[in-house]
Amino acid sequence: MGLKKLDEAAFIALHDCMAVKKDENVLVLTDDQTLPIGQALFDAGKTLAREILLAIMPVRKVNGEEPPAEIAELMTRYQVVICPSQKSLTHTAARRNACKAGARVGTMPGITEEMMIRTMQADYHTIAERTKKLTTILDQTALVKVTTSLGTDIILPVEGIKAISSTGLLLEKGAFGNLPSGESYMMPEEGKSTGIIVVDGSFAGIGKITDQPIRLIVEKGFVVKIEGGTEAKKLEEMLKPLAPKSYTIAELGIGTNDQARICGNILEDEKVMGTVHIALGNNMSMGGSCDVAIHVDGIIMHPSVWVDGALLLDNGKLLI
Repeated sequence: MGLKKLDEAAFIALHDCMAVKKDENVLVLTDDQTLPIGQALFDAGKTLAREILLAIMPVRKVNGEEPPAEIAELMTRYQVVICPSQKSLTHTAARRNACKAGARVGTMPGITEEMMIRTMQADYHTIAERTKKLTTILDQTALVKVTTSLGTDIILPVEGIKAISSTGLLLEKGAFGNLPSGESYMMPEEGKSTGIIVVDGSFAGIGKITDQPIRLIVEKGFVVKIEGGTEAKKLEEMLKPLAPKSYTIAELGIGTNDQARICGNILEDEKVMGTVHIALGNNMSMGGSCDVAIHVDGIIMHPSVWVDGALLLDNGKLLI
């Protein structure tokens, strides 16, 4: 691995994915645990931007927790904001307000040096084309069904809801997404998803599922029961303090990044091509009304997905 490769990956992130221009100002927002990556981005940005600032904040407690108020305000003053942080800032008011102010925001929750070096080598133009095709299909869909051999069998109504392409190319004013990226995702209709979700890949805040798969019973858009082993108990511990909103079915996503691998880090795991992720908690960034300080994704391996009865994924193979 090496400093040179990390510097190259940081340059690609800012130059290719964020398209930083010579007349722009850039904010690198990081924390103690991701500071080496923040520093690499800061150093790379010195050669690309008019002005660049490195801001370091305390590590957030959970994904979706707001940054300090001073940091949130600072985010609205910059044209480009890139956030390598231990916990996710994607589904926060701070990120939404920065985008409303015109910033292009790239979030990198849980990013590691190894992951950054590996995933920044992906062909993001090809990923973008694949992701946009998938988003077009989801935009025209009223009902999504997801099944797996382990027992996932859930219906997610999505009629009239727009899917979002997270392509890894954040080129327009107000754009946002993860880096690394590659997913099409959307908010299911609130209060309507029903069925069973069996998460066997990984879960945000937990990592790889190594004990028993986590089984979620869903009724009217909420998880009403969590079954499994030690990792299911960990999930319950994360969700309980913020109940009942934390049990909301917040997101349906499909990964489109052919270079991503399941590693136990949700930033990369949810991008793995041919996987489905379903998130619980905050859905405000997708147009929903569930404002809660948590957003956690569970990765479902080898899913079959039907859109209005037509097969879209067949046992993890994307049919587009």
